[in-house]
Amino acid sequence: MSTPQEAGRLAPDAEVELLREAMVAELRALDGIRSEPVAAAFRAVRRHLFVPDSPVELAYAANTSLWPKRDLSGALTSTVSAAHIQAVQLEQAALEPGMRVLEIGSGGYNAALLAELVGAGGQVTTVDIDPEIVDRARACLDAAGYGRVRTVLADGDAAVPGRGPYDRIVVTARSWDIPPAWVAQLAPDGRIVVPLRLRGLTRTVALHRANTPGPLLSGDDVRLCSFVPMQGAGTHDEHVAEIPFTSRADGGEGQLYLRTDSLAPGALADAARGIATATGQEPVTVWTGVEFDHVDDLDLWLSLRLEQFGLLTGDREIGDVHQPTALTCKGAPSLVSNGGFAYRTKRPVPGTEGFETGVLAWGPDADALAEQYADVVRDWGRYRAAGGTGPRLDIHPAATPITPTEQQRLVDKLHTRIVVTWPHT
Repeated sequence: MSTPQEAGRLAPDAEVELLREAMVAELRALDGIRSEPVAAAFRAVRRHLFVPDSPVELAYAANTSLWPKRDLSGALTSTVSAAHIQAVQLEQAALEPGMRVLEIGSGGYNAALLAELVGAGGQVTTVDIDPEIVDRARACLDAAGYGRVRTVLADGDAAVPGRGPYDRIVVTARSWDIPPAWVAQLAPDGRIVVPLRLRGLTRTVALHRANTPGPLLSGDDVRLCSFVPMQGAGTHDEHVAEIPFTSRADGGEGQLYLRTDSLAPGALADAARGIATATGQEPVTVWTGVEFDHVDDLDLWLSLRLEQFGLLTGDREIGDVHQPTALTCKGAPSLVSNGGFAYRTKRPVPGTEGFETGVLAWGPDADALAEQYADVVRDWGRYRAAGGTGPRLDIHPAATPITPTEQQRLVDKLHTRIVVTWPHT
């Protein structure tokens, strides 16, 4: 493994400067960077020093995660996140000079960006549960000139004393819940930026202390993201069913995986058996008439309104080769019920860059499943057409009695109850 110092010698300064400027320009185009302070931070920090084993071109790729660490099963436990999502979170954090910041989940590079944004008068503490990650972050930060960043070996789910209360808490591992220690350490006008897991989907959310009685935190800045899962006390395992099937596309043996946070193990096993049988049947296709150019809000809407919800992935096409599927590496939002299943698909809208949403359904009640799913999509289409602005999250203590309205959905966690509201303008 090369050292950060060696990585710097291997990359000519002029080449690195050009790559860094190109990354900043791409991050602006991707709507990651929106402000001059964040752009200046990305220009200042030498990202390649934090990924010394990667080619310098990859170090400055806007959408590439680097330096993955895996556990014995092969699952990712740590990465240097893609620059794009780091830019998104930094903009969500709205950092200012002089602020005290706690970063939960270390990699080194993001802590350096935070240090640039809060300046010499601010303080950055980065914490991780993995001693190897902490040691590596410390070495990289020192080599890049950020000795003032404090590194701590600890479980970020608990309090990190020494420099609180914190004006900002930036979480760089996906969290299933908001632990009480984060709220307790937050300054009165502070903000938490966290990749929050909701019904199997991850969205980075900027949460501030609520101005109204009731919620602990509120936020309506919700962006698509992907992070490695939290370790330690904040670990939460979702249920996964493995489903063997024979592809109708080529007759080959395939494997589906249904991941869910809403089905109990018994219900998941029943759903898996139904899916295994249904894949051999002809699917029903329904087109909804709902057009879109991105589906971030739609997938979250589906997850909260389809009661028997899961994410379906697969290594082969289920149906005919020409029939598009939504089986992606992140999972197709799926409805499973009565021995069948349905998920969304799409087709281009001629003359535009948009797509129309459709539904593919299998099983004995495929027609009903397809229409049920399509109705939820059409509800979303009407919401967007009426000026819907996207979801707002209100975080309440776990014991809070809540009766959600028709526009709300309630998601219960260990420490909190999360009310997701879809307000209209």
